[in-house]
Amino acid sequence: MTAADKEQAIAEIRTKLKSLLVEQLSLEDVAPEDIEDEAPLFNEGLGLDSLDAVEIVVILQRHFGVEVKDMEMGRKIFQSVATLADYIYENTGEKS
Repeated sequence: MTAADKEQAIAEIRTKLKSLLVEQLSLEDVAPEDIEDEAPLFNEGLGLDSLDAVEIVVILQRHFGVEVKDMEMGRKIFQSVATLADYIYENTGEKS
């Protein structure tokens, strides 16, 4: 897989993630295209909370077949859409 293929795959994951976050977390007044890749998901960013984090775990399992078992790891990957997409890419067959 080329670097361009990897970037394309990650971009597609990011797009899907943004749609799923808006839809599954019922984010009112937020469109998927309004979410910046590097914007924080929690606190000053999208303002998500711990219940939303649980929902994100479900989204990752249901839509990408990826599990987050270690909450310390979860803190790192739940920082932004970009960090989530990278984690999904690295932990699925997307990169074959």
